Amino acid sequence: MVKLRLTRVGRTHDAFFRVVAADSRRARDGKFIEIIGRYQPTMKENQVEVKEDRALHWLHRGAQPTETVRSILRKQGIMQKFHEEKQAAKKERKAAAAQESAG
Repeated sequence: MVKLRLTRVGRTHDAFFRVVAADSRRARDGKFIEIIGRYQPTMKENQVEVKEDRALHWLHRGAQPTETVRSILRKQGIMQKFHEEKQAAKKERKAAAAQESAG
């Protein structure tokens, strides 16, 4: 299973994290599939950069974000967009099924 999670990089006492898509069986700082963003909690303003299109790509394919990454995505508005897209697709499927059964 693919997870969206943080991978630690940087120096001692000056760490920052990459938001990555990785196989859940791999080590935290091990091999990953793709880097989709970064998170720097040591800055005065927690600097977060996430590639929205790639995050949505992985979410649509079933990747599960960890609690921390889910929180980051929620603050960026990506989880809301993902939820809205899922709801719109569900409505389209319902409408197509109703039309098919009626037609």
